[in-house]
Amino acid sequence: MTTSSSERGVGLGMPELPPPAYPDDVRARLERDAREVIARYPDSRSALLPLLHLVQSEEGYVTRTGMRFCADMLDLTTAEVTAVATFYTMYRRRPSGDYQVGVCTNTLCAVMGGDAIFETLQEHLGVGNGETTGDGKVTLEHIECNAACDFAPVVMVNWEFFDNQTPASATRLVDDLRSGQPVEPTRGARLCTFKETARILAGFPDDRPGAVAEGGSAGHASLVGLRLAKGETHPARVVHPRDGGPHEEEPVHDPSPTEHLSSHDAPQDTSASDPSHPAGPTAEEGE
Repeated sequence: MTTSSSERGVGLGMPELPPPAYPDDVRARLERDAREVIARYPDSRSALLPLLHLVQSEEGYVTRTGMRFCADMLDLTTAEVTAVATFYTMYRRRPSGDYQVGVCTNTLCAVMGGDAIFETLQEHLGVGNGETTGDGKVTLEHIECNAACDFAPVVMVNWEFFDNQTPASATRLVDDLRSGQPVEPTRGARLCTFKETARILAGFPDDRPGAVAEGGSAGHASLVGLRLAKGETHPARVVHPRDGGPHEEEPVHDPSPTEHLSSHDAPQDTSASDPSHPAGPTAEEGE
């Protein structure tokens, strides 16, 4: 008795059908935006990255239709566009949530609690890495270094920073996102949806009143080295001798309530998502 190729689960290698076209009104709108982006570059193919963000802002991920559109606008092959779209992790290849919640699990964030945060969120949300909750609100993923090691462990939502997180604060964060509660990042502008973020990354202005002014800058811990390089004095921390011998007490820097500390300056509160849970080590450095 023989079995057919379909019964054995063997594909016949048939070519994939062409992607569906955008509706005429959507295509016309995207073409206007794309021409504006392309005009910024001396070589049109240099506009590919922002154009991929543009099509991602339309459907929440980069579809085959979106890649075909980029290829048409830039006189590229779909293979060339696909090579770029699949290389960069900021471009989504499947439907995702309104809020991309990324937990840094690189070395420092991991040992400071990032792994525990990620495991807690997977269990709390009932999703795995790269998966989206049933209500379409949150897509969870572990991500590489966010260049915010001095505020580890860090969680990002649509590329905005939530510093010094704990499993409890991160759980409250995703619950607030799903319930529509207002959420304030530790640094940067207030959150918008992933589609809105993608349009901003395509190079279009953020028209929300006051959003640009909220754009924030580096936190206190990130600027300490710069201040030292400029010759500014920085209050020394007292590290007691390991032998417990006599030593002269020196004043310890007492930060103001508005000063944002690194997780290494523990104990301290977490970000506004859960101010009642301290983050970071609880012993003085050197003890």
